[in-house]
Amino acid sequence: MATRFDLSGRTALITGAARGLGRAIALAFAEAGANVALGLRDMTRDEGLAEEIRSHGSRVLPLQMDVGLLDQIRAAVAATVDEFGTLDLLVNNAGGGAGHVPAEEISLEAFQQTLDVNLRGTFFACQAAFAPMREQRFGRIVNVSSQAGLVALPGEAVYCMTKAAVSHLTRCLAVEWGRYGINANSVAPTYIRTPGTERSLSDPIFKAEVEERIAALHRIGEPDEVAGAVVFLCSPAASLITGETLVIDGGWTIR
Repeated sequence: MATRFDLSGRTALITGAARGLGRAIALAFAEAGANVALGLRDMTRDEGLAEEIRSHGSRVLPLQMDVGLLDQIRAAVAATVDEFGTLDLLVNNAGGGAGHVPAEEISLEAFQQTLDVNLRGTFFACQAAFAPMREQRFGRIVNVSSQAGLVALPGEAVYCMTKAAVSHLTRCLAVEWGRYGINANSVAPTYIRTPGTERSLSDPIFKAEVEERIAALHRIGEPDEVAGAVVFLCSPAASLITGETLVIDGGWTIR
């Protein structure tokens, strides 16, 4: 049964791979046997990730890939195919928000930046990956959405909006590209203990509130708990799953 979760011989490209969820996903893919291309906003700072992946016996390719820049997206996909001869798995993990700001105070600049990273970058990375996936009649795309795409979080209107759009984009791609053997799914995590959430979760009042809202398990998630779900969605075990958003929220959204 273990072979159902084996990614040996596959090549994955992960955006926002340097830390947090991206790092955990990259390592999980390497442990499952995949070759890994690392999409990095600054390819000179991978925090030792490439070397750690090599220690698992996998090939790795660090790439300059700021998802806000379309030329870097296209170049990273092309470089992955040039290096490994294929691109089988794409994980759109890069994302961000404007911080906790009331909707009436959001600037055009902050609005556009969040839209560019969370939605535009995801869309055009999928578009760039489509050609090699169509040619080989196989592909697995996993977009990182959020529980924020399912519930309204005060002060996070733009972030919530873009993450909801990511989930719906995933459905659209699943319908359009399924004929080419391409499955598209998304994951929607709750608050996960990463460098990106460290500051907000360091506030004991905020942390207690989050843990209370995570209605079933009452604890903060860990990156590996998301990475395992992404490996599953890219594995043969999930071959009939497409267009779905897998909610990884400890029970937040069922409350």
